[in-house]
Amino acid sequence: MTYDLFVIGGGINGCGIARDAAGRGLSVFLAEQGDLASGTSSASTKLIHGGLRYLEHYEFRLVREALIEREVLLKAAPHIIWPLRFVLPHHAGLRPRPILRLGLFLYDHLGGRKILPPTRSVDLRSDVVGQPLKDEYTRGYEYSDCWVQDARMVALNARDAAARGAVIRTRTRCTKARRADGAWELTVERDGGSPETIRAKVLINAGGPWVSQVLGEVVGRNDPDKIRMVKGSHLVVDRLYDHDRCYIFQNADGRICFAIPYEQNFTLIGTTDEDHKGDPGSPHISEKEADYLLASVSEYFKRPVTREMVRWTYSGIRPLYDDGASKAQEATRDYVLKLDHPDGGAPLLSVFGGKITTFRKLSEHALEKIAPFFPALGKPWTASAHLPGGDFPYDQVEEQISTLQKAYSFLPQREAARLFRTYGTDAAKMLEGARFAKDLGQSFGALSEREAQWLVDKEWARAPEDILWRRSKLGLHMSIAEQSALREWFAKQPAAA
Repeated sequence: MTYDLFVIGGGINGCGIARDAAGRGLSVFLAEQGDLASGTSSASTKLIHGGLRYLEHYEFRLVREALIEREVLLKAAPHIIWPLRFVLPHHAGLRPRPILRLGLFLYDHLGGRKILPPTRSVDLRSDVVGQPLKDEYTRGYEYSDCWVQDARMVALNARDAAARGAVIRTRTRCTKARRADGAWELTVERDGGSPETIRAKVLINAGGPWVSQVLGEVVGRNDPDKIRMVKGSHLVVDRLYDHDRCYIFQNADGRICFAIPYEQNFTLIGTTDEDHKGDPGSPHISEKEADYLLASVSEYFKRPVTREMVRWTYSGIRPLYDDGASKAQEATRDYVLKLDHPDGGAPLLSVFGGKITTFRKLSEHALEKIAPFFPALGKPWTASAHLPGGDFPYDQVEEQISTLQKAYSFLPQREAARLFRTYGTDAAKMLEGARFAKDLGQSFGALSEREAQWLVDKEWARAPEDILWRRSKLGLHMSIAEQSALREWFAKQPAAA
C-alpha cells in the first residue's frame, strides 16, 4: 500500500503530527530510530509553560500560543499534567520590580487564562516559600504554570495515533528517501532486521536534532536547512525544601534557573543554554554546566547546593532553527515548518524547533501545510480530545486516586497516586482482576511485573531503560538489585513483533 504520511521521528512533534493526521482520516507510518522520546522530548524541564523570559525577546506570538495551550493540555491529560506555582524572588541588582510586574501582568492576561490562579505578591519574610531562601530576599511574586511528564506525553500521543490506525515502529531507522512516480519510496531497517521499502505520498521530517541530518543523508539534499543545536542540562539533587512550590531564579547573566520539586524525594535544577557540536544523540552535562547550575541556585538558597547532593543528571539537545542569534539563549524557541514541493514531486515537510507546550498547535499547523495535497482531510479535532487515561475532569484528580485506592485496597495510597498520575483511568484497566499484591506478579521494588508487561504491550517499551528513565523515572527509586531483576525479566521476554 501507499501511506498518506510517512513520519520520521518519534518525539513529541512526530507523534503529535501522527496522532492529528490519523484522527483526520490519513494513513500514517511513523518510524523512530530509537525509543519513543529517546531524544529531546524526555530531556526537557518538564514544564507546560508560556515561557516568561521569552517576553524579553518579544516572542509574543509564541508566548500567547503557549499560554493558551497550558489549559488545553491540562484538560486533555490531567493525569500527567498538573498546575504548579512558581516563586520569583526579586533580586535588587537585576531586573527592576516594575519590569517584573509588567511581565507577569502580560503573562496573566496574554493567553486568556481561565483555570490557573493569577499572580500574587509574596512577602518572603513571612511566607513559607521564603524560609529556604537567604534573608536578603524579602519580596517576590508567585505565578502559575504547569508540570508535565514529558516522555509520557509522547507515549500517549503514539498510543492515540495507533488507536486511530497509525503504524508506530520504534527502533526502526529510515536510511533512504527518494521521490519516485509522484510519491516517496523509503527504505527502513528495524534493529536486527532486513531492509523494507515503504511508499508514502508525503514525508514529514520530525527528526528533532537529526532534522538536518535526515535532509542531507536520508533525503540526499546537498544544501539542507541548518539547525542550531543548543544543549540544556539538568541536575536532580536531594530535596532542598518541603513545600510544593517551585522557584524561578534570575541569574546575573540575564538567564533564569528553575528549582522544582521532583519525584517526591528530589529537586530538579535546570536548565543551561550551551551550543552543542557533534553527535546529537549523546549529550552529557559538562563540568562547567554543573558548576553554573549549582552556583545559580546557591545564590538564593540559605543552604548551599553541592555536588555531593547530585543523584542524577540529564541533557538534551534543542533543535532550534538557526536564525543567526548571537547567544544560545537568544535563539528563537518558536517552530518553523518548511515545505519542499518541487513541480510534480512528492511533498516534504521539515519541522524545526518547537516546545513540548506547543506540540499540538505545531501539529495542526503541519496539517494545514499539507492540506492542499489531501482534499478530503478532516477538520482539526485535538483541541477538545483527551489523551489515553485523561478522560475525567481536570479538577477531580484526588477523587479519582481515592476511588482507585478503594477499589484496590492492597495498594498503599502513595502507590495508588503514582499509578493514577502515570496512567489515569487506564490504571484500573491495568490492575483489573487483582485482589492482592501477589496478583501483580514479580515485584521489582517500585515496579510490578503487571505494570512492566503493560508498558511492553501498550507503550512500545523494549528495554529496561525505556521504563526506568522514559515511561517513568523509577530508576531513581529502585536499587541496583531491583533494576538487575528487571533486566533479567526483559531478557526472557519474546522479541516484539
